[in-house]
Amino acid sequence: MTTSVKNNFMPPNLISNLNQALLRRKDAEQDESSKPTSSSSKTENVNLDLEDEDCKKPRILVTNGDGIESPGLTYLVEALVKEGLYSVFVCAPQMDKSTSGHGVTFGETIAVSSVEMNGATAFEVSGTPVDCVSLALSGALFSWSKPMLVISGINKGSNCGHNMFYSGVVAGAREALIGGVPSISISLNWKKNESQETDLRDAVAVSVPIIKAALRDIENGVFPKKCAFSVQIPTFPLTNKGFKVTKQSLWRSTLCWQATSVKRHPFMSNQPCLGFQFAQLGRDASAAGAARHLTGQKKNVEIESVGLAGKSKANHVVKKHFRLEFIDKELDGVDEDSDIKALESNFVAVTLISLSPYMESDIHTAAADWIRSTFKEDQ
Repeated sequence: MTTSVKNNFMPPNLISNLNQALLRRKDAEQDESSKPTSSSSKTENVNLDLEDEDCKKPRILVTNGDGIESPGLTYLVEALVKEGLYSVFVCAPQMDKSTSGHGVTFGETIAVSSVEMNGATAFEVSGTPVDCVSLALSGALFSWSKPMLVISGINKGSNCGHNMFYSGVVAGAREALIGGVPSISISLNWKKNESQETDLRDAVAVSVPIIKAALRDIENGVFPKKCAFSVQIPTFPLTNKGFKVTKQSLWRSTLCWQATSVKRHPFMSNQPCLGFQFAQLGRDASAAGAARHLTGQKKNVEIESVGLAGKSKANHVVKKHFRLEFIDKELDGVDEDSDIKALESNFVAVTLISLSPYMESDIHTAAADWIRSTFKEDQ
């Protein structure tokens, strides 16, 4: 359709000028709409460059349980990027989820934000390590859905025995295994008042050869199928006695629940299980420090003491606060080839992560043989 101005008793010259102006404006709008915006063009070029780069190098996905800002994760990613052999992607929890187990966030929206991490494509997720791995492998976040290897760690604290079931970092590796991707979970046997941040750098030095060997054998098709490894590094990594294939023990930390106030006094932090001892003093201590407010027809009584609450009165809701502490216990009666025994004996303990208690013996044998042949396991 041609745009024109009707002659409504207007001077012919004016009509001609207006028609020309309208035609020029229409042509300019058509030219502008046919051009891609500079921002979209740049974005497309960046994405193409990233895709080209991804095709050239093996992809590694890194997650952890301690959170995106933990030094163990930072040092590990730095080391992998420095190798220059891999495309490193990070998808890690926004905050500490080290004891989240194999939990997922269902029915709620999680937030994902990009994070600056030199040499790596990184995102923080307001969810668990399992959320992070599941999201990354779904293809919804990255342009790919299957990396060559998933690494979960490096976390502070061991995950021996039954502690593996509580561990977020082990769950990250297990979720990768469920998704059919080889994975390694890495933890440092961090000891309060003994360990320092430099020990995490040393743990990276111990971990990188394991990662490189795994990637090499995955590429060559000789990495053990249907298995993942939990690698636990002793407290002082550089003095380790070597690698040892171990089995998951029945050892676990003692779970100690402490009654506490909303604002926890520092004194309580240094007294394991003191809340439980105070609770034995009697029921009458429960009323101390209570704060009350009305909610509808009921009175909400918030108990901030460390004692036991008495029987709640009619139309009253008793609210108390507790805090869970993990207390290490003695290694009584543990097998010599167990994970906790090897770790405390200064070995790097390598334990198979299983999806079933009835793992096929050939899978277990193949995994153990790979460790022994790759690292010349010390007995």
